[in-house]
Amino acid sequence: MTMLPDIPLPAGIRSRYVDDINGLRMHVLEAGFETKGRPCTLLLHGFPELAFSWRKVMPALSSAGYHVIAPDQRGYGRTTGWSAEYDGDLAPFSLFNLVRDALGLVSAFGYRQVDVVGHDFGSPVAAWCALMRPDVFRSVTMMSAPFGGAPPLPFNTVDTPVKPAAEDPVHRELAALPRPRKHYQWYYATRPANADMHRAPQGVHDFLRAYYHHKSADWTDNKPYPLKSWSANELAKLPTYYVMDLNETMAETVAKEMPSQAAIAANQWLPDRELGYYSAEYGRTGFQGGLQWYRCGTSGAFNSQLQLLAGRNIDIPSCFISGKQDWGTYQRPGVFEAMQARACTKLLGCHLVDGAGHWVQQEQPAEVSRLLLDFLAKSRSVV
Repeated sequence: MTMLPDIPLPAGIRSRYVDDINGLRMHVLEAGFETKGRPCTLLLHGFPELAFSWRKVMPALSSAGYHVIAPDQRGYGRTTGWSAEYDGDLAPFSLFNLVRDALGLVSAFGYRQVDVVGHDFGSPVAAWCALMRPDVFRSVTMMSAPFGGAPPLPFNTVDTPVKPAAEDPVHRELAALPRPRKHYQWYYATRPANADMHRAPQGVHDFLRAYYHHKSADWTDNKPYPLKSWSANELAKLPTYYVMDLNETMAETVAKEMPSQAAIAANQWLPDRELGYYSAEYGRTGFQGGLQWYRCGTSGAFNSQLQLLAGRNIDIPSCFISGKQDWGTYQRPGVFEAMQARACTKLLGCHLVDGAGHWVQQEQPAEVSRLLLDFLAKSRSVV
């Protein structure tokens, strides 16, 4: 096996591998491992991130007495045992199987109960962990991507049969706007998307710099608000990293927002040395492993699996944390509201952190750590 460079980690965090996790050799960052018998917190990253994304909150959690585990999830980083050919099988990247990965990992560490935290695409994985195995996942924190519940089953249709689902017309409507547009998740499901980023004209490092900047509080036009509906005219109000110009790649989209050299040098939450770890890993692996997750969602192929949980709510203690400058809270109209009204019956907190965009645990780690520890303490007293 090729030797990989060291990871620029804070003191107290170690890198290790765990074999035989649902077919994977899983790369894990770990803190608070010195003392046996601690409660465990599992941290699940999103796209285009890695376990490394949790480096700033792991020391605070371990100092407070937690054993903290953050894996490179299936399709990412130094975890191996997955393949992501565009024409390959998508089933390993389905939400049900990603929950199996999480369950297998905490079981391998010898835990029967853990707290789970998910950010971005890790947030729905954490939510489905909570829905499917509330006996194991005793609390859930969702970050930057709210959870509106399982998809419903067709109901009371004996005398009024349901028509087969048609393609969502919003995509044709977006393309027909005076400024033609497309939704990023459907772009991420296309064959060229991986090469567009992996072979970005500006290079992977500058692509990621612009991508992270564009979705952060540093990009001053990130001033999110709720959208009225899932319609082309409303979705077109989203920034271009969510609703792109029709004929542009993501690399071209974010290149227009590349920060200045002075801004990069002044960046405290993601200095170039730390970004260099992301860019080296994605330069090595490409992006298709993460893009397979989007393809599972946009294809609808696994909707029938998710419908097994139709009508079920998250009934364990739950919490939502997002950046105040994060459009991710509102990118799916109505979901943020549905999470609060129905999907989570023991929602103990809903926090929008000022000074953070989409990368909330990297941009404002002290406040995120405080909110997490406060929630974990409160969750212990909820029956």
